[in-house]
Amino acid sequence: MTPMLEEAQKLLRMAKADRDVFSYLKPAAHLRDAIVLFHAQQAIEKAIKAVLSARGIPFGRTHNLLALAALLAESGIVTPETPDEVAVLNPYAVLFRYDDEDIALVTRGEADRMVEVILVWADEFIKGQI
Repeated sequence: MTPMLEEAQKLLRMAKADRDVFSYLKPAAHLRDAIVLFHAQQAIEKAIKAVLSARGIPFGRTHNLLALAALLAESGIVTPETPDEVAVLNPYAVLFRYDDEDIALVTRGEADRMVEVILVWADEFIKGQI
């Protein structure tokens, strides 16, 4: 297996770990959305980075899902969610973690659906590269 695919598999494992934390926290209504949805954003970010890694596409240090999705599009990789759909989670990566105001940009249920769709897609994409 190539180092690119090993890195892709590692990132996908990390994405699944973030998904698991998000799934665990999702029903906890007493927790702020900023805390819970951070893990949804991280799961999607790492899944996209896993796909980019599998193709050997450099992505640098970014949490910006819109920028990562643009790299996929430039490379002709089609995602099951549009860049604008996943980008709604961008503020949860950094901005909302350092603010005590909870702004609902997406429901936990909508985020859950996106996370599952992106992780299944990334898993299948990477398996297709092996």
